[in-house]
Amino acid sequence: MKTGPLNESELEWLDDVLARYGNDHSIMDVSELDGMLTAILSAPYAIEPAEWLLSLWGGAEHVPRWANDRERDRFVNLTLQHMDDVAERLSDYPDQFEPLFGTREEEGQDITIVEEWCFGYMRGVGLSDWSTLPADQQPSLDAIALHGDEAQLSRLEALSADEYVASVDAITPAALSLYQYWMANPQTAPVNVPVKNDNKTGRNDPCPCGSGKKYKNCCLK
Repeated sequence: MKTGPLNESELEWLDDVLARYGNDHSIMDVSELDGMLTAILSAPYAIEPAEWLLSLWGGAEHVPRWANDRERDRFVNLTLQHMDDVAERLSDYPDQFEPLFGTREEEGQDITIVEEWCFGYMRGVGLSDWSTLPADQQPSLDAIALHGDEAQLSRLEALSADEYVASVDAITPAALSLYQYWMANPQTAPVNVPVKNDNKTGRNDPCPCGSGKKYKNCCLK
């Protein structure tokens, strides 16, 4: 797999794939993807790629029917390459870390769009347990949630122009602060406890292994 930042054409290709295969439950563009990956890298404990790649599409039932294996592999490889680049900036070059915000043009000016990135970040937060985040770090998470949580919409609309600009400027330092906190204070991932079956198998019952023998003549031995 290649390393280093994705070039513009690679980012555009990822954006196109996300738009083409996206659904109401999935990540829809590279800005939202970048936010989600940043939160996953900043999580209290490691999240396996098998888990977050499914979440990216909204669950196993929404995984795309890829045109071919090459398309699927390129998507995964570019996503992992971009994730590695974000990880390196967060860890080793924080002064070079910049969220991949979107832009749109209005009246000849480029307007920065932060909402998609913040929604992606909050989606990544939901993949692990952030409940032990201390009170002094909560404002950092709130700064991102302000733009990434529909429940905050009325509060966001009430901001003055200067307050809105200040809230946007707070996102990058907030993301860095959260990453640095969890890296210094990692948590233990929860252990999945197997479901206990209270219905014990009788000696003369069919063996649950499916052999067709009686339990006493099979796995009970």
